[in-house]
Amino acid sequence: MSEDTRLVVVSNRVAVPKARGAAGAQGGLAGALNAALKDRSGVWFGWSGEEVEENSGEISTQTTDGVTTATIDLSKRDVDEYYNGYANSTLWPLFHYRLDLAEYERETGKGYERVNESFAETLRPLIEDEDIVWVHDYHLIPLGERLRSRGVKNRIGFFLHIPWPPTRLFVSLPYHERLVRTMLHYDLLGFQTQEWLDSFLHYCRTELGAEVDDASGSVTLDGRTTIARAYPIGIDWDHFTSLRDTGEARQAEQRLLSSTRRRTAMIGVDRLDYSKGLPERLDGIGRFFDRNPERVRDLVFIQVAPPSREDVESYQKIRTLLEQKAGQINGARSEVDLVPVRYVNRGYSHEQLYGFFRAAKIGLVTPLRDGMNLVAKEYIAAQDPEDPGVLILSRFAGAAAQMQEAVLVNPHSPDDLSHAIATALDMPVEERRRRYEALVSTVRDDNVKDWTSNFLRDLDTR
Repeated sequence: MSEDTRLVVVSNRVAVPKARGAAGAQGGLAGALNAALKDRSGVWFGWSGEEVEENSGEISTQTTDGVTTATIDLSKRDVDEYYNGYANSTLWPLFHYRLDLAEYERETGKGYERVNESFAETLRPLIEDEDIVWVHDYHLIPLGERLRSRGVKNRIGFFLHIPWPPTRLFVSLPYHERLVRTMLHYDLLGFQTQEWLDSFLHYCRTELGAEVDDASGSVTLDGRTTIARAYPIGIDWDHFTSLRDTGEARQAEQRLLSSTRRRTAMIGVDRLDYSKGLPERLDGIGRFFDRNPERVRDLVFIQVAPPSREDVESYQKIRTLLEQKAGQINGARSEVDLVPVRYVNRGYSHEQLYGFFRAAKIGLVTPLRDGMNLVAKEYIAAQDPEDPGVLILSRFAGAAAQMQEAVLVNPHSPDDLSHAIATALDMPVEERRRRYEALVSTVRDDNVKDWTSNFLRDLDTR
């Protein structure tokens, strides 16, 4: 991208101060996007996170270090239909292979299209002739087509941060063909892994009759060609590893070590979401203690699960289920001076999480399906090279394709999880180091800064 080409980033939410939910966006992705925007005096556009009675379309802007954030408020109806409804009750479960949880409601679909129209209408005057536009995630799939219909001829890219489901599942979505056709108005499409990319290309070939070149990733339909490629996202290696020297990280590490009373700490850190496999994880831990009751004095599991999307009923149910399962394990296995499972329903800062990861000798990352999963990479980045911990990772996380030296498991199998925990608990330091050295090179080299530059380089050449 040339030095004078401005970048416009569009996402559902924007990492601006006081935006609802912005704290969750202030990680490596937000940092990388901010760096790219700063280089190009760019604009970041999206929802403020605030609800109002009526959506006026008024834009709130602020500029910091050359980066302009432009946000709009949404009405309660928009949030209910577009965000809680179609995005998170239809697309999210479907894209994570959960047809049993996907809700197909005509009104929420209309709300999704209405908000994408509103985004396009409000964003259009902000786009200058030479700008490059980068749209993010499943909330805004149709946005590129909506911008094209308003005469935008700029290069527009789209990145999907979650999985793309197999064709046989995706066709359950009403108007699925219409949704994918909107994607083919982007110049460049990015997916987290080759598996998700292959699923998308298969759909385009079999359902749309598009001309697909697997080697180049080109999809040609109705005379227009889009390029689709895999860009595995990473962490901000330099920023995250620098947290080791903060007082907050050191205090968190010591706090966890002193509280475990010489037991091995095993940690999971996940949003409270059914895709993360948390009930299944607790079933595996329960199985481990059932088979090894004496090891209750060797191992303590800490599950950090900050709440998310609390307005969606399925999320309320999973919180209740997790509290029940953790209580059952603790009721059966606790002693007067210890409990085997600590379930914490709140969030922590990146500095604190770094300290917790470093103190924990087992990292348990077992989603049922995940686009990538950066917790797995952060856990490895936080380890002591001389005495590293063991990563237990779901085969169905996008990260598994890059992290084959982890202990890979089927998260649906309590037996598999139980066996993996025993393996990790007893793994000699020489093997732990060997696995760590292979894993850390991937985490360090495939970082979020390279991910950003690779995508923008390819979009620039379209």
